[in-house]
Amino acid sequence: MASETVCNGNSTETKYHNGKAVDENDALGNTRFPTAQFTAPMATDRNEHYYRMTHEKRGVAVILNHEHFSAQGMKLRTGTKVDCENLAAELKRLHFDVEVYHDLEYTKVISQIGNLAKRDHSKNDCFIMVVLSHGERDVIYAKDHFYKVETLWNAFTADKVPSLAGKPKLFFIQACQGDQLDPGVTLQRTETDGVACSYRIPAHADFLIAYSTIPGFYSWRNTTRGSWFIQSLCEELRHNGFNADILTLLTFVNRRVALDYESNTPDIPQMHAQKQIPCVTSMLTRLVQFTKRE
Repeated sequence: MASETVCNGNSTETKYHNGKAVDENDALGNTRFPTAQFTAPMATDRNEHYYRMTHEKRGVAVILNHEHFSAQGMKLRTGTKVDCENLAAELKRLHFDVEVYHDLEYTKVISQIGNLAKRDHSKNDCFIMVVLSHGERDVIYAKDHFYKVETLWNAFTADKVPSLAGKPKLFFIQACQGDQLDPGVTLQRTETDGVACSYRIPAHADFLIAYSTIPGFYSWRNTTRGSWFIQSLCEELRHNGFNADILTLLTFVNRRVALDYESNTPDIPQMHAQKQIPCVTSMLTRLVQFTKRE
C-alpha cells in the first residue's frame, strides 16, 4: 500500500503567480466495416457540436467525500472538507442538484451508485460524480475498504442507464494513484508560450474522467486550502463555468496545477519542490458547455 504522507497534506505548498513564488505557506480479430461510410454532418449551428443543455434540469452532481477511515493505514484527509464545500458551491451555481455523502463504507458506496443508476435522468442535461479520497493505482478507498475505480462509472453506461444515453457523464477523482513523485523540469522557453435519425453509440460513449494526477503518482493536498486539483477546478468553474467547454476548462485546470503549485517540505527533502499534473480521459462525442438558466 502506498504511503499517504504527502497526500494527507502534512506539508506546506509554494504557490506561484506569473512564474514568481507567492508566500502562502499557511499549512501543512477481424474488423467489420459498415457497408455505407458515415460522414458527420456539417455543423450549421451550435446543436451539431454541443450536448443539449436545455432539459428541464441541469442534473445531479454527487460528491463522495472521505475524510475519516477505518481501513488500516489510511490517515485522516485534513482539508477535504474545504474541497467538498467549495466544489458543492460551484456546482450549485452551475444549476446542479448537489448531493453530498460523507465517509461512506464500501457497501454503502456500492448501494448509492446502484441507486443513482436506477434513477430516471430523462429530464436532466447530464450527470456528475466527484470522489474525494485516498487511492492507489486503479483503486480508490471507501471508509473501510478499497474498490476498483471503474466501479464508479461502469454502472452508468448507456445500456444500463438509458435515460443518460447520449448525455455527458462527468467523473472527477481527487486521489493518489501511486507513490511516485514528479520533481518537474525547468524550461528556459517553450514552443507553444439537425436532421433527426436513429443511430447507435458505444455503451461507453459520452464519459469524461478527470483524475487529479497521472497513474502511479501522488496527488497533493493542503490542510487549509484543500487539494491543488480541486482548488484549481473550483477557480476555473467560478470564472469560466459558463464561458468555456469542459475540455477547454480542464486544460486550464491542468495549467493551474502544473504552474501555480509546488510542494514546500524542506524538512522532508525527497518530497520538497515536487510538481503535479492532472490527467483527463475523454470519451465525449460533443462539447460540454453549461448554459445559464433563468
